[in-house]
Amino acid sequence: MRRIPVVFASLFISLAFFLFACTKIDTTTLGADLIPAVDNIHTFELTLDVQSDNKLFNDTTGVLSSDDLPAGYTNDPEFGQTKADLYFDISIPVNKNYPFGTSASLVCDSVILSLSYKAAYGDTNSVPTLRVFELSQASGFSNDSLYRLNHPDFATTGSELGNRSFTPSQLHDTVTVIRKDTTKVVNVLRIPLAKSFGTRLMSYDTTFSANGGYYNDSLFKTLFRGFAIKADQVGNALTYFKVNDANTKLIVYYHGATDTSSVEFFHAQSGLTNILGVADNIKRTPGGGWNTYINNGDPQDDLLYIPVTPGSYGLLKIPQLDTLSNKVIHLAELILPKVASAGDDQFKPPAQIFLDMVNSGSDTAFTIPNDFVLSNFGYNFEQFGGFLRSYAGSLEYRFNISRHIQSILTKHAPNFDFRVYAPFETNVYYLAPGTAFNRAHVSRVNIPIVPRIAAGRVVLGGGNNSNPAQKARLRIVYSNI
Repeated sequence: MRRIPVVFASLFISLAFFLFACTKIDTTTLGADLIPAVDNIHTFELTLDVQSDNKLFNDTTGVLSSDDLPAGYTNDPEFGQTKADLYFDISIPVNKNYPFGTSASLVCDSVILSLSYKAAYGDTNSVPTLRVFELSQASGFSNDSLYRLNHPDFATTGSELGNRSFTPSQLHDTVTVIRKDTTKVVNVLRIPLAKSFGTRLMSYDTTFSANGGYYNDSLFKTLFRGFAIKADQVGNALTYFKVNDANTKLIVYYHGATDTSSVEFFHAQSGLTNILGVADNIKRTPGGGWNTYINNGDPQDDLLYIPVTPGSYGLLKIPQLDTLSNKVIHLAELILPKVASAGDDQFKPPAQIFLDMVNSGSDTAFTIPNDFVLSNFGYNFEQFGGFLRSYAGSLEYRFNISRHIQSILTKHAPNFDFRVYAPFETNVYYLAPGTAFNRAHVSRVNIPIVPRIAAGRVVLGGGNNSNPAQKARLRIVYSNI
């Protein structure tokens, strides 16, 4: 999976634009930086109605160990419940090397699973509980597969290895670890595990046999498949950890006849990088308004419920574009106002959402031609839009789709439905400037949008909203031809 980094617009490298010479109107350059004042003599303004509908996604997002991955539970009054369980494997330090020294009288003192903390979402002062189990050898979990968010739970074996209740907001605090040498760690969650688990790891040898866990990493994984970190339905926050980080490790503290020491096991062997061998299963149980709107059967909703992956999207139609006469478009701006909702104080909206379009069969998604432009560094998000910003006191997401609207009016490009959503990453067909609406001639690309899975949700005004200031709408500034 290739993920394209998102960068600031100053790094944006423009692609060549296609000139529609036969129409005498360049649909790739209109609607740019300078917008003439609306004087109703030469320049006019109109607003088109938007039809909006809430639709569920069949989300196939896969995760990597380089992602910030959530574990925990939330109960959002507007969007319902979310439960996230994390799975990952660990590796031996070095092949054919017994890591615990040579003493014949080794004793395990304690075992700690350290998780590298990156962020939290929800009520960070609540107290979630995470429990650690061992993955079953029959679970099907592998270190060479890409797992989706909607993958079924992986089976575990044996009793619980350990658990920890904690307050996410306190994970930034320094923790003092007292052993032979006192050390301080920060941004970690340390979960104590059973000493018997450490003793078991110490019992493996370096032979090519059923007990040869330290012969190579493949044999080790036949003895220990990995960890399942499961969240209790308590607390009200998702806590984000990074698996392939130096602070994520299993630490076995032990002593011999004369000294104390420790051994650390990481996600990948020393000097190697493994971005697989991880899964994050996220279960949404819709509640509140979200549950009502995705099940109401009304194709013209007055509200749109947009949770960050995994979740749903808003399907937008603008039928009036089919009957609008040809004009010079200076600006065509899709406006999506944020509406206040229960739980806004704890469950924050995403800073950025995304807009693309789907064909008439709703089976293929395309980027917005000429307005959305990829480069080697990302895409032109400052020009394209999608940020939550204040406009005359109203919080709104806006998208500049001027060139696309011009092509509908001038070139009779298809007036496809739009799709607004908040993906962790999206996989769509990219229509470069001047590209025809034919998926046989374009490539699919992965585009990252929101930095963390499930971190964010927002209620937007739909096209049928009774409050004009909260209606989804298309604002057009134009001149007649």
